[in-house]
Amino acid sequence: MSDSSDPYAAESLTYSRYLRLDELLAIQNPRSDGPEHDEMLFIVIHQVYELWFKQILHELDHLKGLLEELDTPRAQHTFKRILTILKVLVAQIDVLETMTPLEFLSFRDRLESGSGFQSFQFRELEFILGYKRWSTVKHYGEDEPARARLERRYRERAVWDSFLRYLAGAGHPVPEEELNRDVTQAVAPSPALQAVLVETYRNDPVVRSVCERLVDLDEGLQEWRYRHVKMVERTIGKRQGTGGSAGAEYLAKTLFQPLFPDLWEIRTEL
Repeated sequence: MSDSSDPYAAESLTYSRYLRLDELLAIQNPRSDGPEHDEMLFIVIHQVYELWFKQILHELDHLKGLLEELDTPRAQHTFKRILTILKVLVAQIDVLETMTPLEFLSFRDRLESGSGFQSFQFRELEFILGYKRWSTVKHYGEDEPARARLERRYRERAVWDSFLRYLAGAGHPVPEEELNRDVTQAVAPSPALQAVLVETYRNDPVVRSVCERLVDLDEGLQEWRYRHVKMVERTIGKRQGTGGSAGAEYLAKTLFQPLFPDLWEIRTEL
């Protein structure tokens, strides 16, 4: 006999209950007077971003396991899904840019100290992709759940480390110092590893295809960062960002910083 109080019970499960739509649709709460028409768009876009960040993290954790298991077909499939989601993230900026600077300014003050810089999921995304900085962790209070999540990501292997294990498992002589590198540090270029990657590109088309998906991933995130910077510039110009951030000036500094520098460095050697 099923429990009728369980919303997931077979006889009571509906589309709305499964997706918990009553809860989901109750959390878009504009703070402006009126409220201002465009605040709803601002809230929805950013909530959707956070949902996509959650999915990308889910996929990247899966990808790490597939790489370490040397499961190339499923890893390639997961890459495709992540890259497709990144294209959606970029496309969402087109929607946000339908809001003019004046429309944003009509409710911007209501954001108070809130800022996109506080997105702990995006920081998790940076960490799992190898862009790690302890200074980022320190922005969160020691009793905040976000801090515990970031500390865990900070101490665990990044996608790049899982790829190095994949590369070694495929028979390529990955330098020991790279396989055993300090995973709390950001990924840094390695001439010794680059020599291995050049030979891999020339002689192993299967592994080369995985390398190229990593380049696609790196480029996809850089594309999102670029579009994000230009969106901020056209919306608030050189104003300081909400929450005291430096706004577009800071965001511009994050551009053209590759996540996987070795895969870019070898281009001139191929």
